[in-house]
Amino acid sequence: MTTLASRVPVPSAAPVAEPPARFSDLLASEWIKMRSLRSTQWTLILTTLFVIGSSAAAALADSDNLANTGPGARQLAEFLPFDAYPPAGYMTLMLVAGSIGALAVVSEYSSGLICTTTVAVPARGSVVLAKAAVVTALWTVLGTVIATGSFAVSQAILNGRHAGVSFTHPGVLRALVASALLAPVCALIGLGIGVLIRHSAAGMVTCAFTLLMLPLLFSSGRRWSADLNHAMVGTAWKRLVQNWGPAPGDGFHYATIAGSWVVYALWPLVAIVLALIVVRRRDV
Repeated sequence: MTTLASRVPVPSAAPVAEPPARFSDLLASEWIKMRSLRSTQWTLILTTLFVIGSSAAAALADSDNLANTGPGARQLAEFLPFDAYPPAGYMTLMLVAGSIGALAVVSEYSSGLICTTTVAVPARGSVVLAKAAVVTALWTVLGTVIATGSFAVSQAILNGRHAGVSFTHPGVLRALVASALLAPVCALIGLGIGVLIRHSAAGMVTCAFTLLMLPLLFSSGRRWSADLNHAMVGTAWKRLVQNWGPAPGDGFHYATIAGSWVVYALWPLVAIVLALIVVRRRDV
């Protein structure tokens, strides 16, 4: 019989320290969070169909108008930017991209998952950067698909009236790139607003107001108002898509193409920088 005193105590195993999460791990985690939501998948699919469908509807309407014109007018037809990229469809895209960008952050706050995330990854700035990278990649791919599909569908319809143009037509490439980048730009702005506000309803309302309603408050009649209007993402998109002629006279101030590209770059950059500053100073 073995007594208790004769047993040799076995030392407990030392806890194994988990290696810190790498940035690639954060990217994989954020991608899983994004694609695991079925509602997000359906929203992206329906948004793609709606925006391309709006281009088809605009092109069909212009095709009927072109049917009533003479053959000479058809031969002189130029690139019709708002048939390929109608404002109604792309304003919807701006709203959806901004809202989903905001929800990428505020959904974690509303569900309490942000507590687990910050315990697993104390570097909150890295978490925000990983979210920004995933959001940028997702919406850049989707924006390219939508912009290319819109152009292809609209020109296929207009070709029936000999009014379609090719990708090499002047102004087409710039309009396509601007429309493709519109989605990631708005999604990053929404992400930044989500970090700042951290509330679902308020975040989406702020996003909609900033992207869609704020430009309507300014006009091109006065210089200061035109400058503010040109600093808006929606105004920059319209300037990059449309081939504007010379100003009709005094009192009209058009945005420059270079300035519109700068607006595209500055809005998401400022939004993410503010998000990085704020997320490091706040408690969860």
